[in-house]
Amino acid sequence: MPPEAARWVERLALEPLEHEGGLYRRMHLDEHSSAIYYLLADPDFSALHALASVEVYHWYAGDPLRLLLLHPDGRAEERLLGPDADAGQLPQLVVPPGVMQGSSSLGSWSLVGTTMSPPFAWNGFELGERAALCERYPDASERIAELTRPADEV
Repeated sequence: MPPEAARWVERLALEPLEHEGGLYRRMHLDEHSSAIYYLLADPDFSALHALASVEVYHWYAGDPLRLLLLHPDGRAEERLLGPDADAGQLPQLVVPPGVMQGSSSLGSWSLVGTTMSPPFAWNGFELGERAALCERYPDASERIAELTRPADEV
């Protein structure tokens, strides 16, 4: 892990996030919302998953974050979170409920935060399965393969 990313991990007391990948720390939880810090360091990635609640991403530091969004209507799109608006990067992104989402750093590491309302709950988390997603979204199959783990590693 790059030294600057390791300093953020230590300062924020980040820990591994099971199932999804990456490192995180929950900073807020009440009956209305939840918020986390989330860091991805190459070669780790956020495995494709869908949530039952709206999730709002906020970019903080490091390299831009590359997100793949697979919509229930069959659309696949990629978005970039980062500081360079001229390059099409966004400082914030809203992911609707039910959209499969996965991400990786465009460089060596990315630090973002996410906020959810209603708050995150494991019973609202669905991990994506590579073969089924590739069948449904064939034009995104290469990126889907990058953002899913083999069945024996899940």
